[in-house]
Amino acid sequence: MSQPNDVIRQMNRAEFDVAVAWATQEGWNPGLHDSDVFWKTDPDGFLALERDGEMVGCGSIVSYSGSFGFMGFFIVKPELRGLGLGTSLWERRRDLLLSRLSAGAAIGMDGVFAMQPFYAKGGFQFSHRDLRMESVGQKLEYARDKVSKITIDQFSSICAADKRWFGFDRTTFLQGWLALPESLSLQYSVDGKLQGYGVIRKCQNGWKIGPLFSMNFDAADHLFRALSEVAEGEPIFLDIPEINEHALRLAAKYGMKEGFGCARMYHGPAPQLPMREIYGVTTFELG
Repeated sequence: MSQPNDVIRQMNRAEFDVAVAWATQEGWNPGLHDSDVFWKTDPDGFLALERDGEMVGCGSIVSYSGSFGFMGFFIVKPELRGLGLGTSLWERRRDLLLSRLSAGAAIGMDGVFAMQPFYAKGGFQFSHRDLRMESVGQKLEYARDKVSKITIDQFSSICAADKRWFGFDRTTFLQGWLALPESLSLQYSVDGKLQGYGVIRKCQNGWKIGPLFSMNFDAADHLFRALSEVAEGEPIFLDIPEINEHALRLAAKYGMKEGFGCARMYHGPAPQLPMREIYGVTTFELG
């Protein structure tokens, strides 16, 4: 249980690196360069649980301009689990995030399946499962006349399309995400019209594709092929919403196997998203 000397406060930047290291130990396999992008998206969106001057727990409460919130990075040091600290930290995070959002704004999260009953007690409702699919990168043929690197002059159009697929503006996040070291950001266009885009980045283990958004299966397929080439011979991961049958078909086409999963849950009204066009979510940490 909580003690009088327990403090929940904002993290500093160095502590966030510790949180990312904890996430690595939990097997969540964060990207090698995620930290700076996550932090710059919302520097006030990361909390530490401190006991006797030491950080013993953490969690994110990221706000997208007050219109949407996302909770992640919920970790308590293993030796202190089961004592009620996590419950106190989680409830405080939820309440603080609600206070940072506009009235009626929703909060999303990807929580491990075993924790669904706990999150449901806190007001979150199940939406769908997001499945982490894994295979090995390959060099594959793709439509080189339609797939190209995203350039700075295309940033505005990418942001506008991303808002359709993510549901909310995240310009600050994308400024960093599309320029990550050890990554590749590609778009698929036909006659100058954007039909999809995807990003692959180096992680602690292998590479992750995320997001992978596309208006149709063909564009998603060619983007996947082009991104896969970057990780030839190495593990690649794609986090797909299980309710998108086209995403399941894409994963099956390339022999991807389920290795992990989370329950996407929402506090408040779930965003109305074009789920058939979401072939890979961006991250389990920030949505």
